[in-house]
Amino acid sequence: MPGKAIAEEAAPAAGPMSQLFSFAPLILLFVIFYFLLIRPQQKKAKEHREMVSKLEKGDAVVTSGGIHGTITGVAEDTITVEIAENVRVKVNKEHIAARKKRS
Repeated sequence: MPGKAIAEEAAPAAGPMSQLFSFAPLILLFVIFYFLLIRPQQKKAKEHREMVSKLEKGDAVVTSGGIHGTITGVAEDTITVEIAENVRVKVNKEHIAARKKRS
């Protein structure tokens, strides 16, 4: 019938469980990011710190800039790397990318 207004019942208020389920996708997304991105990066950083702390004189290394050389001296924050005969450079420890395997 035209002109008659019909009142509808209001939807019940959302309970605490419904609010929790609305945050579930956000929580799930954070957990996925943690296990796929954050945790592997932390593991890789820890391995790099351990590798750098074990460097010693005579080790063959590669810097993050791609320079290959042999360690001739180790200081607290720097490492002296010989890249050619009588050519030595000081490199910050965090810029040592890898230690070459000994043959």
